[in-house]
Amino acid sequence: MKIFKKPAHLVLAACSVFLMSSCQEEAKIEVKNEVSETAINQIKALGFTTAGAQKVEGGVLVEGDILLTNEMLASTPEYSMLRVGQDEQYRTTNLVGGLPRTITVRVSTSLPSAYITATDEAIRRYNAEGLRIRFSRVTSGGSIVLSAAPSGAGYLASAGFPSGGNPYPQVLINVGAIGTANASTYIATILAHEIGHCIGFRHTDYMSRQYSCGGSAVNEGASTVGAILIPGTPSGPDPNSWMLACIGSGGNRPFNTNDRTALNYVY
Repeated sequence: MKIFKKPAHLVLAACSVFLMSSCQEEAKIEVKNEVSETAINQIKALGFTTAGAQKVEGGVLVEGDILLTNEMLASTPEYSMLRVGQDEQYRTTNLVGGLPRTITVRVSTSLPSAYITATDEAIRRYNAEGLRIRFSRVTSGGSIVLSAAPSGAGYLASAGFPSGGNPYPQVLINVGAIGTANASTYIATILAHEIGHCIGFRHTDYMSRQYSCGGSAVNEGASTVGAILIPGTPSGPDPNSWMLACIGSGGNRPFNTNDRTALNYVY
């Protein structure tokens, strides 16, 4: 999730007049990462905002942490939106099937040991809810693999939505931005959020992400992948949901009452 504001140290510095070759190289990178007009139109057709969209390996990153794969960009899934309110919990039309089911999660060796601690805590949070979907950490294989983001990634973490009844298989993590402190609280919250996307949950404040991120109002879009209100979740702001788009550094958001309602309704 790009669940928090990008730290200042991630902001690219301007090129010096004495480093023309570096400037030229940076320009090449910018062109390489530029989202094509075709992709922009596909993003709009799917109902997501194009603001801040980034071209990444395998597709385009939107909403700060959602990977729209090339396959999804080219698809025309059935539109499904039951309601656009203020800050209720929302899911996509794509969910994990074959329930009850155990989803295995593997932490890549490219990640520091703090991420094993964080993953175990994220799994504990989900399994404590007694859902029809359970999680188990494994050391090989894995339905969902947590890996380090590519060098120079312009996001903090990213994931995608389920496909074909299976969870999205990958979470990419920018360790340099997130760090290794507060593994069982801060990092565990980040991983639980990204796993939430992998099993079909959208941002709680997708329709008005300035609620958690600040700045001007940005509606992420209802999207043809679905922005389906989960019955029983609130019509007013919910400042502590694990699926809010942004979180301050060091924050912790274990599941609150509304999150539990959402999780139990869907799974």
